[in-house]
Amino acid sequence: MSTIHLVPEELQRLYHVDEWRNATGVLSTACPGEWAEIIRVLSAFRLRRSEILAAGGAKSPIARQIDGGFYELGWQEKQFKTAIELDGQTFQSPTHKIDCLKGRVALEVEWNNKDPFFDRDLNNFRLLFDLRAIDVGVIVTRGSELQAIFRSLGKGASYGASTTHRDKLLPRIEGGGGGGCPVLTFAIKKELYIDDGDPTNLVVHGQHNRVNSRSRERFGDTGSSRRNITHHAERIE
Repeated sequence: MSTIHLVPEELQRLYHVDEWRNATGVLSTACPGEWAEIIRVLSAFRLRRSEILAAGGAKSPIARQIDGGFYELGWQEKQFKTAIELDGQTFQSPTHKIDCLKGRVALEVEWNNKDPFFDRDLNNFRLLFDLRAIDVGVIVTRGSELQAIFRSLGKGASYGASTTHRDKLLPRIEGGGGGGCPVLTFAIKKELYIDDGDPTNLVVHGQHNRVNSRSRERFGDTGSSRRNITHHAERIE
């Protein structure tokens, strides 16, 4: 039985909400503090015309707006150092960095990356859940219907079909990409869009939000073996 009914109605009006393995129920009961902060940040977010038009550089002003809301509440960019011990030999297998982590909740913001980043995020959630490092994974992305807004602003080419949006994410989740990890996703709807005019220098250079730079490393699945294997994870501060 789905637990999406636990998501506030106003948030469901602003985002397409999808879940895997009752993720909303896990968040609201096992991680109530983090769940309240997710609701707070996503409720405050607005998709501004000025930020769509602004040049984003390594990370767009839109992604920085969302990340910044979580960082202000104490969420942190984190990396886990994982390793496999195989017959006395240790093989390092570090994960990629998580955009926002607090407690046992991992949250990724995928506004406009290449869609294979979804595979990487879900694989990372699966691994960290299996290692008992997290209880739930959350992904914030964009609704596919926003392409009409981008085209109207002359930015359609910047948001290609093979980038991160809801239509690219759902088949991966439904196909079991996250393994046993509960996953909750929010895809931005057009209801969040506001026309606030053209970008200013402040928006273009991203000075209105704290920027936490991130290295996008690909995560390779280490597979499994029938031999004596110990797999463990350690958080890197």
